[in-house]
Amino acid sequence: MTTTTTTTTGTRRRGRRRAGGALAALAAGLLAGCGLYPATAYTPPVAPGTIDEIDGLPEDASITVTGKNFTEQLILGKIAVMAAQAAGFQVTDLTNVPGSVPVRELMLSGEADVTYEYTGTAWLTYLGQAEGIPDQQEQWQAVRDADLENGLTWLTPGPLNNTYAMAVRSEAVEELGGISTLSEIADLPVAERTICVEAEFNSRADGLGPMLDAYEIPRGTPEGVPNDNIMIFDTGAVYTATDRGTCNFGEVFTTDGRIDSLDLTVLEDDRGYFPAYNVAPVLSTETLEEYPELEEIYDLVTAELTDERLRELNLRVDEGGELPADVAFDFMVEMGFVTEP
Repeated sequence: MTTTTTTTTGTRRRGRRRAGGALAALAAGLLAGCGLYPATAYTPPVAPGTIDEIDGLPEDASITVTGKNFTEQLILGKIAVMAAQAAGFQVTDLTNVPGSVPVRELMLSGEADVTYEYTGTAWLTYLGQAEGIPDQQEQWQAVRDADLENGLTWLTPGPLNNTYAMAVRSEAVEELGGISTLSEIADLPVAERTICVEAEFNSRADGLGPMLDAYEIPRGTPEGVPNDNIMIFDTGAVYTATDRGTCNFGEVFTTDGRIDSLDLTVLEDDRGYFPAYNVAPVLSTETLEEYPELEEIYDLVTAELTDERLRELNLRVDEGGELPADVAFDFMVEMGFVTEP
């Protein structure tokens, strides 16, 4: 019975792969066009560690990993590739795909088996919901329940929550009364409520204005945050402007390595305004049914993915110039998940 079930599932998956072949070709063409394919195709060889080869795994067992083309996703993609290799799979590396939607299509078509995705992205972008769910567990459960109907299974999310936040330069924390939460901005003199943001966050429906309303310090009012207190910068320049004291508070992403390199302090979102964007492994349900051991493997790794850890790893790529694959390899070896062959 087991052999029959496995064969049937395998046949069904191969059929889905053929149907998605055009997507794979498109993704490969896009990667080559970006000029990044050779570098990101590289993955150091690994040997088993705490992730060991699956007992009885066929020698030709294969799996395809996909992911997006920004730093954090390149690192996570390589982590997913190495975990599968250590488990004994022949891995097709389809990471470095330019954009969220192509990655989603590769997963839905069955052309890819595994990716690391963010709960908020799935909920708002893929599933078309109007508002995110700030509670991290509730957001994950809602996405998991919805995507089961799409043939995708979300495994246990990691602590990593790559969402918006507001940060302050650490040396100014005491000057501002030991501030640690967003609510405490309302306790400051109006002149100290200076904020630097990117243009997108400035105008988003879930951006600066609604955030200030949620914390009862309304935008554009003398008693809240006057418009003259708000400065708009290009992407990334917010971090340096905040560090230099151009403004007291700046919009950041919670896993950006510049938070640490510039010694910024992230304020607690104590009213739970920002949606949850926890990372989790997403697997084709058919693949998981065929290889149920993958759940334990990826849950083991994902539990170690924290905001602090990814800030460190992202910084090594963005400012240190290291390859995402090498940074991912060091992480996997340090944690004991894999060993050097």
